[in-house]
Amino acid sequence: MVTRESAQQLAQEWIAAWNAHDLERILEHYEEGVELISPVAAKLLTRKDGKVSGKSDLRSYFRRGLEAYPGLRFKLLEVFCGVSSVVLNYENQRGTHTAEYMEISPDGKVSRVVANYRD
Repeated sequence: MVTRESAQQLAQEWIAAWNAHDLERILEHYEEGVELISPVAAKLLTRKDGKVSGKSDLRSYFRRGLEAYPGLRFKLLEVFCGVSSVVLNYENQRGTHTAEYMEISPDGKVSRVVANYRD
């Protein structure tokens, strides 16, 4: 079960890793078989379904994102926790708001992500 403390810790570490543009530190949060669905992935990877499957594919997507947005910076707004999931609500450097639903495995790693954006 995800606790408020574990959700907050994940969120803080995840935001810090992204703000440091540290790809390996970012990837530490994810399971090998992770699945991510995102409108940004659809755009950057030219995949209509926006799906990224597996950590290797995720690495390529995140690397491309860090290269495409060198000024990328996140500000954590809210953290929501469920039984085996968290939702991170954050704002990027352009003021775009994002909510990412993350399913958490029993090992405490992210196994599935669905990203949602608001301009």
